[in-house]
Amino acid sequence: MTERPEILTNPRSDRVRRVAGLSGRSARSRHGQFLVEGPQAVRELIRHRPELVRDVYATSSQGRFLEEARGAGLYAHEVSEEVAAAMSADSQGILAVASLLVPAPLSVLDGARLVMVLPSVSDPGNAGTLIRIADAAGADAVVVCRGGVEITSPKVVRATAGSLFHLPIVTGVEFQGAVSAARSAGLTIVGADGGSSVSLFGGGFEAGRPTAWVFGNEAHGLSDAERELCDELVAIPLYGAAESLNVAAAAAVCLYRSAEAQT
Repeated sequence: MTERPEILTNPRSDRVRRVAGLSGRSARSRHGQFLVEGPQAVRELIRHRPELVRDVYATSSQGRFLEEARGAGLYAHEVSEEVAAAMSADSQGILAVASLLVPAPLSVLDGARLVMVLPSVSDPGNAGTLIRIADAAGADAVVVCRGGVEITSPKVVRATAGSLFHLPIVTGVEFQGAVSAARSAGLTIVGADGGSSVSLFGGGFEAGRPTAWVFGNEAHGLSDAERELCDELVAIPLYGAAESLNVAAAAAVCLYRSAEAQT
């Protein structure tokens, strides 16, 4: 693949404006592309989903990414610090433009043992962190239901720290449909709910079976309708004076409880 040898130095060029514009949802939808910013996310994109990469942009200080991208047969461009900053204030000198992810089908739940389901997550940072937690705990898939955040928004992508490219992610489905598919796949639908009388660490919870964990909205938790669709509700015991855990902390505790019991 022939590379253009010059360094991109004009922060007001049309190319730079197009790349920077991908921070907006309408531009991502219109062009079918999204931004991947920062060393860890770009590295994982190149290594795990190279077929998505349209272009890689890096400053001289991040030259190893240019070498790795070119070694993988990808278009890679050296840019000035000013161009990198104009493309993205969060790039840390390295970013990529990627084709939009194709949502995984619900059929990925067949044979799964550990799944995260997010019926109404609304904060991009939380959503990205939850995907990263699911990846770290060895989950087989994540389901982000309709009405939740858009997973290719820059803040979500950054918060996943590359985990976005490691596991199947289902999007755009109704919660009831996700529950039905998970139950048909043999998963027990367990909602994390602080009001439950069943403790995550008590004898009333069977941690080793195939489980789809459901985590509610950051501010309000599970709605009544979401609770009704769960097979069980389980609480994390609080031993100190804190009123609750945030959703990411709760998800980490719950998924690792299941993951440890399943190994």
